[in-house]
Amino acid sequence: MKQTLNDIMKVVFSLLLGGAILYWMYRGFDFGKVEYVLLHEMDWTWMILSFPFGILAQTFRGWRWKQTLTPLGEHPRDSVSINAIFISYASSLLIPRIGEFARCGVLRRWDNVSFSKSLGTVVTERAIDSLLVMIITLLTFITQIPVFMTFFRKTGTSVDAILGKFTATGYLVTIGCALVTGIFGYYLIRKLSIYNKVKDMIAGIWAGITSLRNVKNVPLFIFFTIAIWVSYFLHYYLTFFCFQETSHLSMACALVTFIVGSIAVIVPTPNGAGPWHFAVKTMLILYGVSQNAALYFVLIVHSIQTLLVIVLGIYGWIALQLTARRNEN
Repeated sequence: MKQTLNDIMKVVFSLLLGGAILYWMYRGFDFGKVEYVLLHEMDWTWMILSFPFGILAQTFRGWRWKQTLTPLGEHPRDSVSINAIFISYASSLLIPRIGEFARCGVLRRWDNVSFSKSLGTVVTERAIDSLLVMIITLLTFITQIPVFMTFFRKTGTSVDAILGKFTATGYLVTIGCALVTGIFGYYLIRKLSIYNKVKDMIAGIWAGITSLRNVKNVPLFIFFTIAIWVSYFLHYYLTFFCFQETSHLSMACALVTFIVGSIAVIVPTPNGAGPWHFAVKTMLILYGVSQNAALYFVLIVHSIQTLLVIVLGIYGWIALQLTARRNEN
């Protein structure tokens, strides 16, 4: 009961947070003109051309996921892996971050794949993706330092102010507290009756994390990883050409706003709603786009791309209902 209440509170909090940010951004906004922009000012050709890249990004992720499971002796079908990804993204719109568990559950139910092992490979994927995003962010930051500095000033964020709050003693205390918490948690778990189950779960997750070193075709894994993020970027970049005020912007601007938006979605709101809008809108304004045009851009692009995620999720669910389940071993 308590866990259910906590889960409900998390969902409510994420909805309230995203809603509050959106309300603050769009207070006094003329929503009546959105229909006119959609029907008369927006070039739908480019939006439609962006859809295949949104689909490809999730498809590549499904193929890569299957590749990481193979060294663990798990062999899910391509279609089940891809449909599981479709469902994971759609389900995360309802409950942020639930998609990682949902897709592992799909593989367990349809192809008898170990839940803990598949969850471990999800951790591996997140680590690899985070590393790649960090590298891209670093390179982008170096080439666009003036723009980022303006971003920090406009949003009231000061890197020096943040770092200045921490002293050497503060860092040591933080590390010490983390170690004490970890040790206490370890001994507490050992005292619980579910220790063996927890230990088996952790062992499965660790097996998934270490599976990367046993991937047979490393170049293919690297290709899938790069292809995922290139597809994400093109899915976003092509929408620039849908609107007159953003069609002239450079690819560097698109990359900057893409990176900032990718970081913003870390905030647990449905599909990054709110934080993504604010971050991308602010960066577009810094590149010379008017505030109204930036607001229309983030509202329309995010809404349509979210709708695509929902459609893919529905497709994945229907496709799975028509897919035979493997017998238990």
